[in-house]
Amino acid sequence: MNELDIKLSPQGILDKDFNYDAKGYSPREVDAFLDDVIADYNEFAKFKRAKEKEIKDLIDENNYLKNELRKLRLEIESIKESSEMGKFTSNNVDLLRRISNLEKIVYGKQDEE
Repeated sequence: MNELDIKLSPQGILDKDFNYDAKGYSPREVDAFLDDVIADYNEFAKFKRAKEKEIKDLIDENNYLKNELRKLRLEIESIKESSEMGKFTSNNVDLLRRISNLEKIVYGKQDEE
């Protein structure tokens, strides 16, 4: 996971006290503090964009894998059905052989009579 380089905490912003100079707060100190706030907002925005892209990529991958799973399940069902049809076909072939053998026996004996 990405590590954020955050300089400020919400409590740190709330508790920040500026020193007074002759004209009020020290402009340099306020500017430096606001630079840190701006840098943090930029870091948060960059982190947020990266996480949104990661989430989108994971959603896309998840959808792709769901589709692949559906296809594989259909293939498995198709294979099961065809193998069951193969069993029926082999059973039918066995039955046809038996009938053929019986016909040979029955008709063969009739030919001899």
